Amino acid sequence: MVMKDEKLETIYQDVLRRNPGEVEFHQAAREVLESVGPVLAKYPEFRERKIIERIIEPERQIIFRVPWQDDKGEVHVNRGFRVQYNSALGPYKGGLRFHPSVYLGIIKFLGFEQIFKNALTGLPIGGGKGGSDFDPKGKSDDEIMRFCQSFMTELWRYIGEHTDVPAGDIGVGGREIGYLYGQFKRLTSRYEAGVLTGKGLDYGGSLVRTEATGYGATFFVEEMLKVRKDSFDGKRCVVSGSGNVAIYTVEKIHQLGGKVVACSDSNGYIFDEKGIDLELVKQLKERERRRIKDYVEYRKHARYVDGGNIWEIPCQVAMPSATQNEINGKDAALLVKNGCIAVGEGANMPTTPEGIQVFLQAGIAYGPGKAANAGGVATSALEMQQNASRDSWTFEYTEKRLANIMKNIHQTCFETAEEFGAKGNYVVGANIAGFIKVAKAMVAHGLI
Repeated sequence: MVMKDEKLETIYQDVLRRNPGEVEFHQAAREVLESVGPVLAKYPEFRERKIIERIIEPERQIIFRVPWQDDKGEVHVNRGFRVQYNSALGPYKGGLRFHPSVYLGIIKFLGFEQIFKNALTGLPIGGGKGGSDFDPKGKSDDEIMRFCQSFMTELWRYIGEHTDVPAGDIGVGGREIGYLYGQFKRLTSRYEAGVLTGKGLDYGGSLVRTEATGYGATFFVEEMLKVRKDSFDGKRCVVSGSGNVAIYTVEKIHQLGGKVVACSDSNGYIFDEKGIDLELVKQLKERERRRIKDYVEYRKHARYVDGGNIWEIPCQVAMPSATQNEINGKDAALLVKNGCIAVGEGANMPTTPEGIQVFLQAGIAYGPGKAANAGGVATSALEMQQNASRDSWTFEYTEKRLANIMKNIHQTCFETAEEFGAKGNYVVGANIAGFIKVAKAMVAHGLI
């Protein structure tokens, strides 16, 4: 499909030529480019100053070797990445992902999305992302520690509380952040708490940070439902994944009166008609680090489907919270057919372009990741505020700040979509609102 604006199509073709094989990045870039045509008509200076061409090119891309030794003494070599994408609004901010699928294209797609997501929060943070093709599954704590120390031995020279502030993502939780921070402190001789977020509460972490992405996505869907004079109360819900984002999405849905009947991991999904036992999932995934299939050992009435498609389960609210492109066009059509009225993306870009079109054409409430899952990075920015002021906020206060941020993001996306002739289209609203904020800052800073 060719874009209506020939100049934007030319820019996209240049993205394909200059970034061969990076399909996830291509997808993320096209989604934004397809939205911003009306912006260029309203703000011709953005076109004149080549803002799109500049914003789509990372300010800095860092690739490095990460050698480490396993418990048997064998040496392994992984590849590390940090893409410092855009600093127009503040220091680069974005997580680190440790997963075998990681390559430069994944990090660039995540970093590009992060620019606009961070802009939507209204907080002074730029966009970046990083990670490694290291697989933490099946590794001992000592092996994870050695890898993290080696990773930080290279990364430390590029980060800082006023420069670049990494956090966690898939494969990087509190354990990994602790090892990374310990090595940073050792190398720099500085107790610079604001250099990493997602830290433990004992050394500068923030309450609600663990829950933030899942809570935030649920708050966003709640706002979408409110616009339609509806709520989570009594809704049957499905949440993909069973990691941090999924667990706290389930928790907040239950608190708001909904019932989650299924969740998953990379091997399959569990279906519990009586409602997911959240404490059991936390026991299995957070404390014992087991697979989700073990859920049925404790809840005999539940069903585990090995390799199954969780989107086959009828639901009113779907919350994809696992990974990119997990809902395709066929899955989206099935969700709509089975009565789904709202989708909130807890993961980054979990719906393919074909799936997005199905949701938009069906007129359901669809919250894209760059808006719906901004709660994690928003609370990371709140952690940075607490570190800068040497302060620590209560859970209730921080959660209230998060809820207000998500409410404001929803309002911004809703109003922007309406302003640009796409009422109810949160994809257009999120892309345009985030883009305008960053573009105005770039214009103010001159040609840099």
